[in-house]
Amino acid sequence: MDHFSLQPLAKMLIFLGGGILVLGLILLFFDKAPMIGKLPGDIVIRRKNFTFYFPLTTLIILNLVFWFIAWIIGKIKGH
Repeated sequence: MDHFSLQPLAKMLIFLGGGILVLGLILLFFDKAPMIGKLPGDIVIRRKNFTFYFPLTTLIILNLVFWFIAWIIGKIKGH
């Protein structure tokens, strides 16, 4: 019978849990952040009973920040 390790699964669940925690904290303080969602390039369309909101520039900046963090973590783990 093969014995397999649950360590990779455990590490993935811890990482996902940490990511969900960080996302929850960001959403909790989203209204208090002065520039998030109000950058040039963020799209807001308001009509009588409808609001469409797409924070394009904010998403691009957050993507670059998360990519840089992942790159740093990869460099640290690689050495």
